[in-house]
Amino acid sequence: MSERAKAAELTALQAALAAEHAAVYGYGVVGGRIGAARRAEARAAYNAHRARRDALTRDVRDLGGQPVAANAAYALPFPVPDQTAAVRLAAQLEERVAGVYADLVRAATGERRGAAAAALREAAVRAVRWSGQSVAFPGLAERAGEPAGAAGTAPSPSAPVSP
Repeated sequence: MSERAKAAELTALQAALAAEHAAVYGYGVVGGRIGAARRAEARAAYNAHRARRDALTRDVRDLGGQPVAANAAYALPFPVPDQTAAVRLAAQLEERVAGVYADLVRAATGERRGAAAAALREAAVRAVRWSGQSVAFPGLAERAGEPAGAAGTAPSPSAPVSP
């Protein structure tokens, strides 16, 4: 792998790691507001994002990088006072995580690319479950106006929640 490709992959891994940190935080909010009927679903998503975060931390270290740290708190995209807003937040978290994984699929190779594609698929499925709606290419609609790799080079407006 060339140094340029390695750097691009590391940048995309760091962006995915940052997105997972934000998703874990966001699901903490979701869990506090979600109704009993969907609490197990929220807990499963929270645990899935924690596991992905931990795997990405290892991947960043494997490529010689220092994993990006989680922020102490994140600004939510909208107030979450009740169960309806919590469901909407969960759907938005998943859609935005899917977008970051789409960038990682583009930048990664081998096993990491397969893992990124699986994470993209899982986030897209969870987004559909939360929202009840689907899109043709999950994670790509919000990137239509961005240059390729934009989410991997700087904080993206499609990041799960802003720092």
